[in-house]
Amino acid sequence: MSDLEYVFGVHAVRAMLDRAPRRVKRLMLQRGRVDGRAQTLLDRAAAEGIGIERIAPEEMDKLAEGVHQGVIAQVTPSQLWSEEMLTHLLDRLDTPPLLLVLDGVTDPHNLGACLRSADAAGAQAVIIPRDKSASLTPTVRKVACGAAETVPLVAVTNLARTLKTLQQRGIWTVGTAGEAEQLIYQVDLAGPIAVVMGAEGAGMRRLTREHCDFLARLPMAGSVSSLNVSVATGICLFEAVRQRTGSGR
Repeated sequence: MSDLEYVFGVHAVRAMLDRAPRRVKRLMLQRGRVDGRAQTLLDRAAAEGIGIERIAPEEMDKLAEGVHQGVIAQVTPSQLWSEEMLTHLLDRLDTPPLLLVLDGVTDPHNLGACLRSADAAGAQAVIIPRDKSASLTPTVRKVACGAAETVPLVAVTNLARTLKTLQQRGIWTVGTAGEAEQLIYQVDLAGPIAVVMGAEGAGMRRLTREHCDFLARLPMAGSVSSLNVSVATGICLFEAVRQRTGSGR
């Protein structure tokens, strides 16, 4: 059982049961927890023939990396997507791609929040560098509230090369940078687009920046110089949604 992973939190576990029940090998609930949400999870697990175990709170604390809400699922390991799998995904799309590229986001909470925003905005994939980036962890899945099971997370060896490959497919790359002259609202995001976000604090690396077709910034009217990367990601992705749906025009 050592090759299995843990998913914790009500929303993350429910997403696993709904979207990938075959990956769930055991459901663990905290002893004494009796409520509607717990019963829904129990019923769902029972319907799938998944083993159920009641364990002590202190045991759950040892298994989870954060607040588990009295619910933990033991699952087969998550799989990152490869560059080849991304190519196949793009080949099958019948709508203009909307991709999110994260250049070295190392905080798992930020990665989880970005996945959640990507799912909500209808992005087809999130692309990260294989090194110097957060990856799929129980914390990422919990923060993502199920989006980690629906949005492909693609890990690439060379991010700059991947951006070049996307450009060769006709996908425009739009990077975010505080010193950019144009606002994100002035960039055409209605077509095939990859939105590129930099790491926490440092922003995009030089090579990543050089491989962007456009640079854009968010208007900052207050005293702070930048937004949290997950907040900025949500703003940029939903500006693309606004343009694509014609809202506000």
